[in-house]
Amino acid sequence: MINKRKTITKKQETKKTAVAKNNVIVKTTETKPNFIKTKNDKYIWATGKRKTAIAQIRFSPDSLGKSIIINKKELKEYFPYSTWQKIVCSPLEITGLKNYKIIVKVKGGGIRAQAESIRLGISRALVKFNQELRKILKPMGFLKRDSRIKERKKPGLKRARRAPQWQKR
Repeated sequence: MINKRKTITKKQETKKTAVAKNNVIVKTTETKPNFIKTKNDKYIWATGKRKTAIAQIRFSPDSLGKSIIINKKELKEYFPYSTWQKIVCSPLEITGLKNYKIIVKVKGGGIRAQAESIRLGISRALVKFNQELRKILKPMGFLKRDSRIKERKKPGLKRARRAPQWQKR
């Protein structure tokens, strides 16, 4: 089970102050960045889900170079096929981010569902990092959670809706 951490959110706040100096009013605005940080952490946390796959993302934009580590393995080692690698890296390619470090814990579901849950988590982390990236990611469908899951089995049926074969005798 993935542990949920409590995060401290700092909403973007603007403070307007008027200072009078020599009968001249000077207006200053102070803005706070819209980062989500935990105690003593320089990471942005996000969660992505698809079917039964859950991905916990730890995103650091200040890193030198590019690295994605999934369950203590490199991206190319965890997802050997290029289509899965493209799914994971697509939000980073579209936004044009050059320096980042991403650490992922993913469990449940199949390989493709895990890749898509990681994509959703990375997209959410990018939006927390910079709100302006939402305009790029939303039309591409990267911020939408695909909530389709397998329907439960009903009593008297073989599967969710599959009835037993009818027999004449």
